[in-house]
Amino acid sequence: MSSKPSVHGRGAQSGAVPQRFGLAAREDDGDWLDAREGIDGPGPKLRTTVTEERPKTIISFNKSPDIVFDRSINAYRGCEHGCIYCFARPTHAYHDLSPGLDFETKLFAKPDAARLLRETLAKPGYKPAPIAMGTNTDPYQPIEARYEITRQVLEVCLEVRHPVTITTKSARVTRDLDLLAEMARLKLVAVGISVTSLDPRLSGLLEPRASAPAKRLAALGQLAAAGVPAHVSIAPVIPSITDEFMEAILGQAAERGVTSASWIMLRLPHEVAPLFREWLDVHYPDRAAKVMHIVQSIRGGRDNDPSFFSRMKPQGVWADLFRTRFRLACKRLGINRVSLELDVGGFRKPSANGQLSLL
Repeated sequence: MSSKPSVHGRGAQSGAVPQRFGLAAREDDGDWLDAREGIDGPGPKLRTTVTEERPKTIISFNKSPDIVFDRSINAYRGCEHGCIYCFARPTHAYHDLSPGLDFETKLFAKPDAARLLRETLAKPGYKPAPIAMGTNTDPYQPIEARYEITRQVLEVCLEVRHPVTITTKSARVTRDLDLLAEMARLKLVAVGISVTSLDPRLSGLLEPRASAPAKRLAALGQLAAAGVPAHVSIAPVIPSITDEFMEAILGQAAERGVTSASWIMLRLPHEVAPLFREWLDVHYPDRAAKVMHIVQSIRGGRDNDPSFFSRMKPQGVWADLFRTRFRLACKRLGINRVSLELDVGGFRKPSANGQLSLL
């Protein structure tokens, strides 16, 4: 392991701000460096702070040609799960904050989300289509236990019969099983849980405050048993770090009644690449060069391929190998990528004051 001290309990190992926005640079002062190296004893723990924000709208619409949804809701900005590979990290720079440690310690919550959703759904020109939740930051990260913003959004969607898809790395999703089961009965919801490895120690380094792998698999089983369409996503696949778990994750998901699966190759946009490289140097210096060599071979010689379509379709012999392993395992286990049609026909538009329309 590296002699460089790690930031315990966090994914990112530094708090540098990106220079592509011309933000003022930050440098650790001597006292902080001494604290990290244990010279003056343990330093102060990084604390999570939450700022409430009041946006004017809550649904984000997109026209990206290579993703399957055109609208999403993110109840929070930043994510305490601290996944080092999270492609959403660069968005924190828009707040003049670091995509590194700030992203996982300085969070933003949107407590008016449910009200704003009602207002949007009540607009005369609104046409329903599935709303994706968990596309940027996790809707069931730890602060959801206090704010319950995701639950409030789901309550509105159930009331007005609006379809939703959810992606999470948290077993906390089962706290809303009452809502999800009823929404599933009405064909209004599908839930995907991402499982990266089966090693709790590795998970603690990669995604330090996400649910342990065993808890995520158990949550998938609970969802499937309750009739909720449950999908396991092996995301991301990190070569020479997590790819060894692919078949075993699929096997354990299948044992719990999951019949839908997918995988996503590691993506390293903007500041995520140097953060991930730093993480490798701290935790896996013995294979850091190998990991990045494979990543670059898959991404056309670069750390990341930002182009539409190809960013979601890694190329080369390593990508072909992962693709073949996944396909053969799914075939053996009877798992297929299920194309689920959620119901938009039952949507009942609320009135401007939040009441359901009788027409």
